[in-house]
Amino acid sequence: MQHVNLGMIGGGTVGSGVFHAWQKNGGLMAARLGVKINFRKIAVKAFDEPRPYPIARNLMTTDWQEVVNDPEIHVVIELVGGCGIARTMVLASLAQGKTVVTANKALISAHGPELFAAAAKSGANLYFEASVCGGIPIIKSLREGFVANQFPAIYGIVNGTCNYILSRMKAEGADFAAVLADAQKLGYAETPPDLDIDGHDAQHKIGILASLAHGFWADHHAIHTEGIRDVSKIDMQFAEKLGYTIKLLGIAKRISGRKPGVQVSVYPTLIPNTHVLAGVNGVFNACFVRGDIVGDTLFYGRGAGKDATASAVLSDVADAALDLKNGVKVRVAPFVPCNKGGRITSMAEIVSRYYLRLSVVDKPGTLAKIAAIFAAAKIGISSVIQPEGHEGESVPLILMIHDAPNAAMQRALAKIARLPVVKNPPVMFRVENFE
Repeated sequence: MQHVNLGMIGGGTVGSGVFHAWQKNGGLMAARLGVKINFRKIAVKAFDEPRPYPIARNLMTTDWQEVVNDPEIHVVIELVGGCGIARTMVLASLAQGKTVVTANKALISAHGPELFAAAAKSGANLYFEASVCGGIPIIKSLREGFVANQFPAIYGIVNGTCNYILSRMKAEGADFAAVLADAQKLGYAETPPDLDIDGHDAQHKIGILASLAHGFWADHHAIHTEGIRDVSKIDMQFAEKLGYTIKLLGIAKRISGRKPGVQVSVYPTLIPNTHVLAGVNGVFNACFVRGDIVGDTLFYGRGAGKDATASAVLSDVADAALDLKNGVKVRVAPFVPCNKGGRITSMAEIVSRYYLRLSVVDKPGTLAKIAAIFAAAKIGISSVIQPEGHEGESVPLILMIHDAPNAAMQRALAKIARLPVVKNPPVMFRVENFE
């Protein structure tokens, strides 16, 4: 039986998880693949660093270059994270013609074109299944399973931390700050939690999916990104009354018209309670993929954690081992630029429906002033909810808005915010109907 030797850089939570999974099921992988996979060397920060699973001492080194420069190592697994030294490690491995497997979404998002070009130059391959949605095989599905499809739309709940927070806010009627504090205690959210709750983690992931789906690189700087800090329990309550659930949604959707393009964005979204994504709760991820041939499909599972990530990493290792077994380093290219004229549509051009919450003075004429601004902007109001209050008090006013361009909506909101009867900045979320 042919042997493939692995080197791994990173032996912490995820790295030890990969090693443990290989110890548990490496024999099963060999039987299925016809290739025996061996760990030859693992670079770690320190031999005695805390890790959930032990790593054999004779395999460890504190010098990552021993992994990259070992001529007996065929595949390098990078689990360091970040865009600094990890970029150097991956480029060094690719330059030597070694296949690289990475879980590093930030690195792929920020330096994807450079990394793919380096892989192509050396004839090596770069696998990154674990970079998006943990153990869900969404990368392989887009690249291989749906190779005959174009993708009119992809919608993803791709950040487990945000989904956990929003799920609990809805189920318990809890405040954002309280649930975030619990999420940090349970280890679901980092301290500080900005990468997750401000949408940047989801931005990395939906950008990668959009790039694969549409054949041009989605520059993360061009992706409109909003987090969940402005979602309150009152928004959850009113959304439920209206038949919706609020989720942080990554969207990669083809936009037709005079200037065709692709919407690539991340923001809190009202989803109809009848849609399958509305039922994705807790730390779970899901990707709803619409193919022009296959139709609608759903991918669901754990999006993070040592075991889910280990499953994805070892699936890439299996593909790499089969490539080598069959005498090729690249069977399926990591990224194929096939849409040179592709562009990310500006958020100002995107048309959607909206949920709007205002804090207004309860007195005659208030709604008329707001409606007049929308009418002047040619924006229609589909429904209004205003809880009863005492005249002169500040009360919430909930408006559901018909389809309107984002630019027109933002101009109208700026005028509404300046009205004396409006006491706090407007809170606006978009509504997705999945048509």
